[in-house]
Amino acid sequence: MPTRALVTSYAQDLALFPDRWHRLGLVLFSALLLTLPWVADPRWLSVSNLALVAIVGSVALMILTGFAGQISMGHAAFLALGAYTTAVLGEQWALPFWLALPAGGAVAAAVGLAIGPFALRLRGLYLAIVTLGLVFLVNHMLLTFSDLTHGVSGIAVPMVTWFGAEASATDFRSATQWGGLRVVGDQKLYFLFLALATGAVWVGKNVQRSNTGRAMMAVRDQDLAASVLGVDPARTKVTAFGLSSFLAGIAGGMFALQQQYITIEPPFDLNMSIEYIAMIVLGGMGTVFGAVAGAVALVALSPLAEIVGRQLPLIERLSSAQQSTVLFSALVLAVLVFEPMGLLGLWLRIKRYFAAWPFRY
Repeated sequence: MPTRALVTSYAQDLALFPDRWHRLGLVLFSALLLTLPWVADPRWLSVSNLALVAIVGSVALMILTGFAGQISMGHAAFLALGAYTTAVLGEQWALPFWLALPAGGAVAAAVGLAIGPFALRLRGLYLAIVTLGLVFLVNHMLLTFSDLTHGVSGIAVPMVTWFGAEASATDFRSATQWGGLRVVGDQKLYFLFLALATGAVWVGKNVQRSNTGRAMMAVRDQDLAASVLGVDPARTKVTAFGLSSFLAGIAGGMFALQQQYITIEPPFDLNMSIEYIAMIVLGGMGTVFGAVAGAVALVALSPLAEIVGRQLPLIERLSSAQQSTVLFSALVLAVLVFEPMGLLGLWLRIKRYFAAWPFRY
């Protein structure tokens, strides 16, 4: 059953917004996103910022696992590298955040490119074990260089906008008065993170449609057949690791800027890696839509899970974090049982219904 109108050319097939309904949806969705920071209370504005961070991180993991088929349990390591690079450059050298953020992505990408060759001989659970060890190795290195990272005590994350001795007076998170409009720090972060998340989604979508993305999917499905067809599996896997780790480093830097003070463990532990895997599974593997939908669902439903958890017997005795873990575990299991394609499958069902309406076939 088709889910969109018939296309007659490659240009129509590759168009991001092929018809007026897609463009109308884009306008309405953009209006909603731009209105949200002005109507949301501080708690939900903070949740929105974390959701945008999660979108960048989940798109990064989707490129590696969903497109290239490389199972990674070390996603938290790349986020930790990006977060601590951003924090150290801001605290030690007072670099502006717009330089520290890409530097964090570059450091994470360098480590990802170094790990990439291991994927040439390993696959499946064996590769997952290697990337799992990366989490503990990165955490150990961050604890060892305590002169830079301050070890277990954590590190503050300044967000200066320019160089110089007076950089501390130009904190991006301070409130700004524009005429009669007062913009607080979380609202400014929201618009910055929205731009970064939009860029990450645009990169992920274009990678998916490019020759590189098709090569990743060919290697994911059968690397031997892909090599016979002229695809270089080694270069494709290393490219996937490099691009994924760069975006993960950016997400880690965004998380550090949002939190303002970070420690090594938690949050950059195995639990964070599992959460990102749950995001792409919940949203739907192999698509950018799945990465975005899973990230938003997992982050936005966390406050609701705390409210529901307090009303349920037995679960109410657990801590708020444990309540969220139990409820989301049940949710992911239910999705895998009743809709293996995740939220993407539900969206396709809705599209098919309206595409065939008023008929049922």
